[in-house]
Amino acid sequence: MNILISSGLMTLVSLCGTSKSCPLLCSCNINQTDCSHLYQLASLDSILEQLPFDTTNLNLSKNNFTTVEPGSFSNLSALLQLDYSRNLLSAINPGCFSNLSGLLHLDLSRNLLSRVFPSSFSHLNSLEFLDLSVNLLVRLPVNLFSDLSSLNELVLRDNRLKELNPAQFKGLTELRRLDLSLNSLSHVPTHLLDGLQNLLWLSLVGNKLKTLDRSSLESANTLQQLLLEGNPWNCNCKLIPLKYWLEWIVYTGGRVDSPNCSFPTDLQGKDLASLPMELFRHCYPLQLQTRKPSAPEAHQGPSGDCMRQRYRAVSVRRATATVVVAGVVCSVVCVLMVVTATYGCIYATLVAHQQQQMLQRKRQQQEPLMVEKEPAHDEKEDLMPTIGKGAEAMECVGWMAFPPEVCV
Repeated sequence: MNILISSGLMTLVSLCGTSKSCPLLCSCNINQTDCSHLYQLASLDSILEQLPFDTTNLNLSKNNFTTVEPGSFSNLSALLQLDYSRNLLSAINPGCFSNLSGLLHLDLSRNLLSRVFPSSFSHLNSLEFLDLSVNLLVRLPVNLFSDLSSLNELVLRDNRLKELNPAQFKGLTELRRLDLSLNSLSHVPTHLLDGLQNLLWLSLVGNKLKTLDRSSLESANTLQQLLLEGNPWNCNCKLIPLKYWLEWIVYTGGRVDSPNCSFPTDLQGKDLASLPMELFRHCYPLQLQTRKPSAPEAHQGPSGDCMRQRYRAVSVRRATATVVVAGVVCSVVCVLMVVTATYGCIYATLVAHQQQQMLQRKRQQQEPLMVEKEPAHDEKEDLMPTIGKGAEAMECVGWMAFPPEVCV
C-alpha cells in the first residue's frame, strides 16, 4: 500500500524536534537515525513524528514511499544528511527540502523518480553530495541545480536522460565529480561544462555517443580523468579533434579509459587513442572548422562562407607556437647551410688560385736551369771529333795543350 504524505500532517511534523526517543522499528545511534528496510511496516508520518531532535543523519532507503508532498521536511532544519534511496518515489515536489539548509548529503537513488521540479532542491546551499542514480528521469529542469553552489559530487547514473541543456550545470563552481554514465545521451552540448573550473572527474560511460565535439570538453581545463567507453564511437574524420584532446589529457598527466571504435568495421574494437594518424591522412583537407561570423562577415554572402572557415589547430603538434618554433629552427638551419656552402665555394676558389700561382712560380724557376745545362747543337758537333781512342786521342790532347805549329 502506497503511503501519501498530505499537507494536513504538517501539524504533526511541526512537533518534530521535541522527541528524544527513537522511531518504532528504526535504529538510532548518537545523531544518526536509520529507518531503512521497513517495507511499509511504519508510516512516514509516524517516523517524522518520533524523530529525535538531535538527528543529523536520516536514512529512509529501501522503502515503498511513492510521493513526497511539498513541505514534508520543512521543519527538519537540523538534518545534515538525508538518505532517501531505494524507495518507490515517483516525483519530488517543489519545496520538499526548502528548509534543510544544513543538509550535506542527499541520496535519492534507486527510486522511481520520473519527474523533478525546478525548486526541488532550492535553498540547499550547503549540500555537498547529491545522488539521483537508478531512477526514471528523462529530462531535468534547467534550473534544477542552480542553488547548489557548494555541491562537490553529482550522480545522475543509470537514468533515461536523452538530452541536457547547455546551462544544466551552471553555477556549480565547486563541482569535482560528475557521473552521467548509463543514460541515453547521443549529444553533449558545447557549453555544458562551462563554469566547472574545478571538475576533476567525468564519466560518459554507456551512452549513445557516436561523436563528441572537442569544444564540449575544452572548458573543463582541470579535468584529470575522463571515462568514455561503452559508446558506439564512429572513428571517422570528425573524431580526430577528440583524439587530439585525449592525447593532450594523457600528456598533461591525466587518465583516459579506452574508447573503442564501433564504426567503421575495419576499426571495430580498436582503441581510438592508440590509432596511428596515418589512418586519417585522407581527413587532413577536412580539418577546417567553422567559427561564428563577425558582423561584417555576416553580409558577405557565399564568399563570406569561405572567409569564415579557418584551420583550427587541434593538436599540440599543430599549435601555433610549435609551428613558429619549427619555422625559426628550419630558417636557421637553412641559413647555416647557405653560409656553409658559400664558405666552401670561396675556400675552394682561394685554394685553387693559390695552387695555380705556385705552379707558375715553379715553372719560372725551372726554365733558366734547363737552358744552361743543355748544350747547343754546334757545340756538340765540335766536340765529336775530339772523342777518340788511342793515338788520335793523344793528338787531340796535345793539340789542345800546345800551339798548332808545335803539334804539326
